[in-house]
Amino acid sequence: MPTLTHVISDYGAAWQEHDDAARLALLIRCFAVDGRYVDPTADVSGRDALSKHIGEVLDSSKGRVELTSKPVSHHNVVHFTWHMIDADGAEMVAGHDFIQLGEDGKIASLSGFFGDPQPLG
Repeated sequence: MPTLTHVISDYGAAWQEHDDAARLALLIRCFAVDGRYVDPTADVSGRDALSKHIGEVLDSSKGRVELTSKPVSHHNVVHFTWHMIDADGAEMVAGHDFIQLGEDGKIASLSGFFGDPQPLG
């Protein structure tokens, strides 16, 4: 079973990998075969679909995603922050990801959010 450190490291590396085969190899190590990924712009299931989505985002943005916090976890739930930066190093968007790990220790479900929640009025 992969460790949480390896799962998050491989997942983060997938968001920087432009080579389709190398990106899929990273996802095979960290993402469940039938895992689900959702964010405000996507809802995909399975490693192949997630790899394709990541490739499209990387190609269209000319940027990359970097993790910006250590993961915090309890009860097979994980939270961490990230940002996407452009080719010049400027931040394009930042966000939070929430993961549910499967029994095999891989990502079974990931919900991503862009930005921080608005404060109460």
